[in-house]
Amino acid sequence: MAEVIKMPKMSDTMTEGVLAKWHKKVGDKIKSGDVLAEVETDKATMDLESYSDGTLLYIGAEEGKAVPVDSLIAILGAEGEDYHAALAADTAEAPKPEEPVAAESSSSTEPAAAPVAETPKEDAAAEVPAEEKPAEAAAEEAPKEKAAKGKVAEDKKPQAATEAKPKVDKASIPATVIRMPALSDTMTEGVINKWNFKVGDTVKSDDSLADVETDKATMEVVGYEAGTLLYIGPKEGEAAKVNGIIAIVGKAGTDITPLLSDDEEAPAAEAPKEVAVESGGSSEEVAEKSSSSEEEDDSASAPVSEADSRIKASPLARKIAKEKGINLSDIKGSAEGGRIIKKDVEEYVPAAKAPAPVAAAAATVAEQAPASESAQAPKPSAAPAPAITLPVYTGEEKYTEKPVSQMRKAISRRLSESLFTAPHFYVTMSIDMDESIKARTRINEIAPVKISFNDFVVKACAVAIKQHPAINSSFQGDTIRFNEHVHIGVAVAVDEGLLVPVVRFADGKTLSRISAEVKDFAGRAKARKLQIPEMEGSTFTISNLGMFGVDEFTAIINTPNACILAVSGIQQVPIVKNGAVVPGNVMKVTLSCDHRVVDGATGAAFLQTLKSLLEEPVRLLI
Repeated sequence: MAEVIKMPKMSDTMTEGVLAKWHKKVGDKIKSGDVLAEVETDKATMDLESYSDGTLLYIGAEEGKAVPVDSLIAILGAEGEDYHAALAADTAEAPKPEEPVAAESSSSTEPAAAPVAETPKEDAAAEVPAEEKPAEAAAEEAPKEKAAKGKVAEDKKPQAATEAKPKVDKASIPATVIRMPALSDTMTEGVINKWNFKVGDTVKSDDSLADVETDKATMEVVGYEAGTLLYIGPKEGEAAKVNGIIAIVGKAGTDITPLLSDDEEAPAAEAPKEVAVESGGSSEEVAEKSSSSEEEDDSASAPVSEADSRIKASPLARKIAKEKGINLSDIKGSAEGGRIIKKDVEEYVPAAKAPAPVAAAAATVAEQAPASESAQAPKPSAAPAPAITLPVYTGEEKYTEKPVSQMRKAISRRLSESLFTAPHFYVTMSIDMDESIKARTRINEIAPVKISFNDFVVKACAVAIKQHPAINSSFQGDTIRFNEHVHIGVAVAVDEGLLVPVVRFADGKTLSRISAEVKDFAGRAKARKLQIPEMEGSTFTISNLGMFGVDEFTAIINTPNACILAVSGIQQVPIVKNGAVVPGNVMKVTLSCDHRVVDGATGAAFLQTLKSLLEEPVRLLI
């Protein structure tokens, strides 16, 4: 009978594994104990062994793909056996909602990827009920007569839309929906500062439809579609949510009702829609208001020069040119038809042109002036010096994206849970390391392995913890666990992130033994050869950045530990000894504590004990 092989849980924090490499292929004979594949977990890359004999009938995950724990990855059975029944049974136990996700993605990715325009191909069936609350709010603020009409429209709209959906193919409508783009990473809505076109105007694909005021600047919205402007949503001065409909461009005379009735994502556009429905033939009034506001804005934003008003330029370009005092006639436009846009104004360098008229005027005066007026010759020298021309550097914004590794996912999840769940507080203390430096030098003369300062810190923490049990505890919800054993976790940096191997029973080990274990752990951690049990069970953690010359830092608690010690570098600074200022070697340490378990006085007392041990290292040997 075919046997299903599922993704095992290889560590206590593992939620999914990546199939790093398959060692067998479909049709291969498998024996119990054979390695089927290598699986990358959140902590290490481990071998996945088979516990049955048979033939590999099916592989359910490709190399490099992440598979959740307990999900099917392979099927073993007799050669030629039909495995589809086992596959179907597993699928029935854990259905995967792939089809709905695929259906949603086809409609949701387009608005996110396209800057402004999108074709009306998305299914808005799930969006219809979303309009009820915004529509009611808009109806309350509107006049009573409009509110009554709005309610009737609201009650009838979902029913009408539901009935019309099977009959209307929006893909066949020759019109494109223009949505409010996300013009900055923090933008949630934009205010229509000015419409540059009115309903019925013909627009080109590179025309700036409107100026939109975001949370950071006023920017142009380009439609990227050519045709007739059929619909304008929010009026000038009104806000529209990101991804909400602000306009529709298409073939003149197109019925755009299905596009508007199916979209419920832009509550800010409801008021303009209502006006459009109620006013009926009042589009001329709207057009007059729009054109008059355009004239007012143009007159306000255009430079003083009358010649500039005849030059084709975007409103934003005119505004910037006015602020900088630049004459638009001196700028060459890069858009279609020589139209000047924002980039042209920002890249314009007037310095190269400025000295020319001065030099020409000086030459003319010199030629025409009589010899008797030679006293006036120094006048050209009084002309302003040519402005300094700085080279224009145009950079290119680029980036690459890589999938998040299992280790990075685990770091993100575990440390976020720790920081946002455990209330952290920090205690910092400076330690005089002169005596530890002398002791290390003496010990390394006879020790079988080289002792590092980190080994001194590990041993000192283990001894100090025995005197302060609260530091060695963990919060369990309804109880607090006080660990009587001391397992010190030592953070080791690797290329993909961070691993924390554990020195077990560190309080009973010598400096040489601790040094040998830490060096072995560090080497195997960088080679990704650590085993899961070697990284579990810590009761206290040390993070040391001293080798990087760090003056001071704080660390996030490695839960379920109650504390973590951040160790900085040893700095040569002046210190006071016996009333005299002398050079000294000082190391700062910062203890991060979980306030649910450890109080400030407890953390400070632990650091005092640690300080005394490192300033008198002979006490570590007692």
